[in-house]
Amino acid sequence: MLENSQWRPLPPFLTIGESKIEGLGLLATALVPEGTDLGMSHVFDKRFENGYIRLPMGGFINHHDMPNCKAVIVHEDAQVGAVKHIRLVTTKAIQAGEELTLKYIINQLDNPNWEFEFEVSQ
Repeated sequence: MLENSQWRPLPPFLTIGESKIEGLGLLATALVPEGTDLGMSHVFDKRFENGYIRLPMGGFINHHDMPNCKAVIVHEDAQVGAVKHIRLVTTKAIQAGEELTLKYIINQLDNPNWEFEFEVSQ
C-alpha cells in the first residue's frame, strides 16, 4: 500500500448502504452542500468494455428521474493530470441518510454520441 496516498474510494461523508431504489446505493453520512464535487465516478480507457473503468461512486449511484447529482465529463484532474473521466457534482444540498442519485442514460453506449447526450440530460 502507498503510505503517502490520499486516495479513498469514497469521500468520508459518503458510504455504501441499502438503497430504497435498487440494491445498494450511495448514502450521505453528513450534510453535503450543493455544488460539492464528489470526485471521479468513471475513468476513460478504451481497453475496457464501454470505454470506461467504473469506480465505486459510478458503481453504486442509482438512477432517479429527479436526481440530486449531475455527471460532468472532464479531461484533466489536479492530482492525476490529463485523464478523461466523469465526475459527480451535487445539484442540491443532500441531508445525512439521503441517497445520492443521478439521471443517466441506460444502454446508450453503442451510440457514438452517448457522452454528449448523457451530459445534456443532466
